Formats: sequence, structure tokens, C-alpha cells
Amino acid sequence: MDGIQRATVGDIELAYETFGDPSDPTLLLIMGLGTQMLAWPDEFCAELAAAGHYVVRFDNRDCGLSTHLDGLPAPRPARVVLRREPAPYSIDDMADDAAGLIEALGSGAVDVVGASMGGFIAQALALRSPERVRTLTLIMTSTGSRRVGQPAPKIVRQLLRRRAVPDRDAAIAAAVGVFRLIGSPGFAFDEEYLQVQAGTSYDRAYDPNGYFRQLAACLVQPDRTRPLGQLRVPTLVIHGLNDPLVSFSGGLALSRRIPGARLVGYSGMGHDLPRPLWPQLTGEIARHCAPAVPAPA
Repeated sequence: MDGIQRATVGDIELAYETFGDPSDPTLLLIMGLGTQMLAWPDEFCAELAAAGHYVVRFDNRDCGLSTHLDGLPAPRPARVVLRREPAPYSIDDMADDAAGLIEALGSGAVDVVGASMGGFIAQALALRSPERVRTLTLIMTSTGSRRVGQPAPKIVRQLLRRRAVPDRDAAIAAAVGVFRLIGSPGFAFDEEYLQVQAGTSYDRAYDPNGYFRQLAACLVQPDRTRPLGQLRVPTLVIHGLNDPLVSFSGGLALSRRIPGARLVGYSGMGHDLPRPLWPQLTGEIARHCAPAVPAPA
């Protein structure tokens, strides 16, 4: 792993890290809501690099070591949903951040992997800048339609109630609590790993207002179902069969709408990347991104 590097994209500075040989094809990892690039674990990234990819992970705007838009208000989710309060920025804006990072890397077309909100961003990137996307992998995400991929009601309440915490210990406890709700019921709950990751994330950057700005972008995202039918990018869809945050119907809808897309579902997987599945997940991604993957007709 290389150290923190930075790329300026318009008014945004994106912090990123790389794994592997820069002469290998670039694979860009885009993480989800309020989640720093650390959620792409070092071992996970190293496995992809060992398979022949130059792996790039980065912090989205308003998260981690990238630019935090502190001058913008933190909207109230219920008012955003009712269109009584605007979102400070959109998923398209975040996709343009990713496109700018690809340009700064000088990589040409890259393999793009997006998880959860990162999957929303990856879809928007492929639709807005198809020349920058060689292959697309969408993990635990959906089309933007309110008809599919909806969370369980108790999860919605948890998302909307999220508030600032008083200290590091409380932040760790809150993160562990969230993953008890949305994590993978078919695999052992790795509390120690989550505590370490949550503590490291808190030390890097704690910004509850940034979380709500990102959430607002998710809440007002468009339904991409129709335009996704025009994509001509080789696409792999990975989804947990037991995901309570983005239900499996979201991944199924993506696989049915994107021409030639392949769907891989995992029993017992929720809305996370359980360690026992890392070899299968990285293997699927590496095979999908191999140069022999043909474009759909």
C-alpha cells in the first residue's frame, strides 16, 4: 500500500491510496454512505492487486481525508424526502468527482467497483462518462427506484435517527451497533475488527454533518432504471441474499436491466463484506475485470 495521495477535482480534494503495480490495469473502489475508504480492507485490496490490478481506493467528498463541505448545511432527511429542503449536492456530482480522479490518475478507462452508495456513484459514472469505465462491478446496491432495494423499516429509523456522539468510545459503540443491524447474519460477527475500523475512522475524520449531506444526495437520486438499459459496459452484480439495508430486489433489478449483466448472490451475506467471503468476492471481481471480458452486444 502506498501512502495518502491527493487529487484536486474542481473545488474538491480527494484523498486516495493505491495498491500494486501502476503498470497494471487500474481498478477503482468506491465506498458507501458515510464510510471511509478503509472499509475496503487492506487485505481485500492486496488480494485484488495480487491478481494483477492497480487498486485505487479513495474517500468520497465529505468523508475521511477528502474535502468536507462544512460551508453547506446538514439537511434534515425527512424534509429532503418531502422536497422541502434541497440536497447540497447530488450523486451525479459525486460521480463527477470519481471521473476527475480517474483523469488525474491518467489511467484511461478503468475497472470500477462500487458498494452501496458507491454503487449509485459507479452507475452514474458509467452513464455520464462511459469512456472512463471499462468494466462495472456493483455490490449491495440498487437502481435508485423506490420500488426495489428498499431497507427494512427498522433500518430506516436507525438511519434517520443517527446523531453526533460525544466521544471516540461512543462512536465505536454506535458503529458496532449499526453493523449488528445490517451485517451478515450467516457469518460470525467480527466485533473486534469493527471496533478497530471504527476507532481508526474516528481518528481520521469524524463528521456527522458530512454523513447527512451524503444521505441527502442518496435520498434525491433519480431512478436510473431506464437509462441503465442503454449501458454497454460489462457488469457484475454482487448482492447478499440477506441484506436488510438494500434488499436483494435491488441487485436483481440491476442484473435484469443492464444488458449482459451477471448476478452473484451470497446466502447469509448482509450489507457488509464479511471476511470469510473475501476470497470469493475478490476472485469474482478479478475474473470479471480480466482483459478477456467481452462487451455485451
